[in-house]
Parts: sequence; C-alpha cells; structure tokens
Amino acid sequence: MTIFLYKNDLPDNLNFGDSIAIDTETMGLNLLRDRLCLVQISSGDGHAHLVQFDLGNYGAPNLKKLLSNDNILKIFHFARFDLACLQHYLQIEIKNIYCTKIASKLVRTYTESHGLKTLCEEILGIEISKKQQSSDWGSYQLHEKQTEYAASDVLYLHRLKEKLDEKLKRENRYEIFKSCLEFLPTRVRLDM
Repeated sequence: MTIFLYKNDLPDNLNFGDSIAIDTETMGLNLLRDRLCLVQISSGDGHAHLVQFDLGNYGAPNLKKLLSNDNILKIFHFARFDLACLQHYLQIEIKNIYCTKIASKLVRTYTESHGLKTLCEEILGIEISKKQQSSDWGSYQLHEKQTEYAASDVLYLHRLKEKLDEKLKRENRYEIFKSCLEFLPTRVRLDM
C-alpha cells in the first residue's frame, strides 16, 4: 500500500479508471459547523490518494472534475454523509454512486452492525482499526496513524462492492438497491 498526500487538490496527471472509492474526514458530524478536512480516493489498486484542505481552500479543480464525472462510479461507505459534505464544501453534485452501507443493510438483515470495520472483518477477513476516527483532522500536519486510518477507509471498498453485489443478486435485492441509490441525492438534499 502506498499513501499519497496532497494539499488542496489532486495533481493534474492522475488517472483513476472507471471507478473510485471515496471517503471524507471532517472535524465532526455537523456539516455547518465541522469543516471538511480530507478527501480520500482509491481506484482499488491498493493505493490511496489523500487531499488535505487548508481552512477554507476548497477550489480543488482536479478533484471536482473527477468527482463530477458521471462516467466514473463513486463507491462510498455511508454515502449519505460524504455526499452532503462534498456537496456543501466543494459545491458539486455527485452522480453514479454506490454505497456499501446501503447494500449491507439490504443483504445482511441478520445483524444491525453495518460499519466498515465489521464489513471488512466479516466479508473480507480484514481487520481495520477505527482508533483515529475521532482525531484532529484539521491539524496542519497529519501523523502517520491518521493517514493510514484514512487510507483504510477507501482501500477495501472495491472488494466489498464486488462481494455485496453477489449477495444482492443472490437475495434478489439488486433492483431495490438501485432504487435506494436513485433516492440518495434527494435524501442528501433533505439532510441539508
């Protein structure tokens, strides 16, 4: 795994292919109060690209172009929050969305545990740490444990999508899943 950390935007020359995993880190869970600090992206190749924002610097033309490309599938875990955050701070609307948390809720009806840590353990046999989840993401200098945590939030989403797709089809719930995804932008607008 390689972690690339950038300030305020992605470089010009990156090609992520036709699908990306995305996550965000904020100062808290209140969009109006708690600013966006970090956006993590992976193309599923074992590498993570992290964009750290300086206070109020959300121009990010390369990142916005990538996230606004309707031809690229954007894979999230708990897309509802991340989409609202990205829409609020980057002033973009993201389409072509996949949410592993929604998929999990539709096929893992035997449990109430749908967090990323639980999914990675059960479905992929991978243990990830969530210790840094509530750390100071607004810090000028992120420490190694923070960047490793941030990377782990996107590195496994492609594989989870693949496994969850199998379960959605097996349980004949793929059409209802697609309907949930179509409603997601409306749910985000309601939240905002």
